[in-house]
Amino acid sequence: MKELKDYIKTIPDFPEPGVMFRDVTSVLDDADGYKLSVDELTKLLDGVEYDVIAGVESRGFVFGGPIAYNQHKSLILVRKKGKLPRETVEATYDLEYGTATIEMHKDAIKPGQKVVIVDDLIATGGTVEAAAHLVEQLGGEVVKIVFLIELKGLGGRDKLAKYDVASAVQYEGK
Repeated sequence: MKELKDYIKTIPDFPEPGVMFRDVTSVLDDADGYKLSVDELTKLLDGVEYDVIAGVESRGFVFGGPIAYNQHKSLILVRKKGKLPRETVEATYDLEYGTATIEMHKDAIKPGQKVVIVDDLIATGGTVEAAAHLVEQLGGEVVKIVFLIELKGLGGRDKLAKYDVASAVQYEGK
């Protein structure tokens, strides 16, 4: 039986020399790999009491959706600025060369709701840290953050140290 790591293809020197790109699409394009990934992420939530899953654009939707469905939880979307139709709250965070802004609907989280944030990969942690701030701004409590893949060498877990963070697969380095 294959392990989750067996479904993740590594592409050396992409997008630049020295980077080992961990390709999540190789998990998604295999039915067994996709099922295993959702099952493994769901296991990371064993014993966690929560009301809502927040999926971070875009692959957080791909993994958060089936988890929310299987666990009978709501799914809210954390999107890039300008993609949501109703009134939003937003958070801007730093990128390597510049900034980015994410949003969620202002009415997506009700005060006191317990929220799990789902994304495909943790690198530096900036995007998910911004998502967590949005949840908190709306009065929600981030009770867990789960990732399919963690790149340990980029320090994202340190940035998210105040949260309960888990990942299904870890890689040393970048």
